[in-house]
Amino acid sequence: MTRFVGVQDMIRWVRHADVTATLSTMMDYLEHDFQRWQVFDKSPRVASHTPFGVIELMPTSDHETYAFKYVNGHPSNPARGYQTVTAFGVLADAHNGYPSFMAEMTILTALRTAATSGLVAKCLTRPGASSMSMIGTGSQSEFQALALRAALGIDTVRIWDRDPDAMAKFVRNMRPLGFDIVVAADARDAAAGTDVVTTCTADKLHGDVLPLEAVTPGMHINTIGGDCPGKTELDPRILERGDIFVEFTPQTRIEGEIQQLSPTHPVTEIWEVLAGRRSGRVSDEQITVFDSVGFAIEDFSALRYLRDAVRGTDFETFIDLVAEPDDPKDLFGLAGSLSPIG
Repeated sequence: MTRFVGVQDMIRWVRHADVTATLSTMMDYLEHDFQRWQVFDKSPRVASHTPFGVIELMPTSDHETYAFKYVNGHPSNPARGYQTVTAFGVLADAHNGYPSFMAEMTILTALRTAATSGLVAKCLTRPGASSMSMIGTGSQSEFQALALRAALGIDTVRIWDRDPDAMAKFVRNMRPLGFDIVVAADARDAAAGTDVVTTCTADKLHGDVLPLEAVTPGMHINTIGGDCPGKTELDPRILERGDIFVEFTPQTRIEGEIQQLSPTHPVTEIWEVLAGRRSGRVSDEQITVFDSVGFAIEDFSALRYLRDAVRGTDFETFIDLVAEPDDPKDLFGLAGSLSPIG
């Protein structure tokens, strides 16, 4: 039997848990796995692109446990009554290949994306940061704000989205949680005077939702919306001014903000910073850019954390996913007698 966390159990678990503690602990799991980065199998995700969007598989393994995530990205979905992103994930025992744990990952991916942003922000944000801006207030935005508060103590957020309803939704969800929220007039106004800028938009185009003029010395820029070929959020001049940090360079060259730059443009993989091999922020005036596209090891960490957190609780169930005949060589016999042809 395979352990399983479905949508309703995931919702119950998130509501039951302290979200700040959940994000903080997930950051610990992420940091642990980033620090052993070199033991993992790594490859860019396998993507199937259509005019409607993209469907991707994201696999990795540390040779003890194998993991993959199925995820889609369809920017036009909300106008048709569907979510832009949905996902599920699996952990399997590398020794026998049996799937051991399966979970919905639409909600879990939002948590792991936010936790990754928070973990990286702890490395790259200048000391004393007190405010952030959120450009794009779609389905990821609340999780991002909570993660930055968990990581840095930030509770002042300036927001902007071209959709007024999306901003109203953010205010409705986050103000009761103690956030001081300013609704800005545009992206430049949102970024004004903030320490961390997160861009989180859905349109599949080469955009520049954060103008160069809004970037100031010492700012940390967290880009999570540019995550496939032809989809970016920053003016490339911002990338020329800042020091760029990525997850897995070969994937980010294809999908991230740096797809706009020369393939030889220097970047630093964030695992190197977390492992103490490379420097992160080196001065208060430095502009840092986390070109985040999401990587399979982050899903591995999130699934591993969820598996451990729900073990033995009523937040998990079991599904009959793998056929197990009494004689492992007699799968035919498991099906019982079959009617003869004729």
